[in-house]
Amino acid sequence: MASAGVAYLVFDIESVADAALVAKLKYPDEKIEPRSAVRKFRDELLEKYDSDFIPHTFQVPISVVVAKVGGDFQLQDLVTLDEPSYRPHVITEKFWRGWEAYKQPTLVSFNGRMFDIPLMELAAYRFGIGIPRWFNLSAKAYDQPRNRYNIDSHLDLCDVLTNFGAARFSGGLNLAANLIGKPGKIDVKGHMVQDLYEAGKLAEINDYCRCDVLDTYFVFLRTCVLLGKLTLEKEQSIVSATKEWLADKENSLPAYRHYLAHWGDWVNPWDAGK
Repeated sequence: MASAGVAYLVFDIESVADAALVAKLKYPDEKIEPRSAVRKFRDELLEKYDSDFIPHTFQVPISVVVAKVGGDFQLQDLVTLDEPSYRPHVITEKFWRGWEAYKQPTLVSFNGRMFDIPLMELAAYRFGIGIPRWFNLSAKAYDQPRNRYNIDSHLDLCDVLTNFGAARFSGGLNLAANLIGKPGKIDVKGHMVQDLYEAGKLAEINDYCRCDVLDTYFVFLRTCVLLGKLTLEKEQSIVSATKEWLADKENSLPAYRHYLAHWGDWVNPWDAGK
């Protein structure tokens, strides 16, 4: 679509529990198979917290999808890292080296400061991958990429919509996407990823991640309208162009066809009131 340089990397990550680690650390005195250990841990979490989501410290990334976006806010490409092998250590290296290779563009996520980025930092630690430019400890605190308020390095859309955590955003990305007519969660939801992985359904996980990145991209565009970086008219023009881009590729990527099948056009109340 556009040929401008990459200014933003809009991303989403799916991860699963390191079953051997869970068995070793949570149940060291029990003779328990790794997969059974994960199931036991999830059951315990569900009973205690009403959610069986395992903390990121026990997880590894198995799907990372990145949308390359130009300074004109147009989508240039959407890539799945280390496809079709989906090796956690390779995914991690490609994520961080890609950010460096594109000259450290702004990372864009939805709630990535709470989960995705800590997961990828810990994965770099686990796999022995140096990311000194990300930490940049020699810079002043407010210039370091990890500074919570440095939105030039990482724009967490959830932070914007909650005033950096002052309010809760009930409904998450699914709600933010639906407010502007985009599909949101369709068939797969985050809590299903572990079970899909254990069933060997990596392709389905990555298709789900692709759709989440598309939702995040469209929420990013509307957030740019909110921040005054885009006019509403320009945003709607980019949305239309992106829809055409997806339609051109839907035969080669069923995930795009599925996404478009649930597409909804945002109803502009200013037009409706004319």
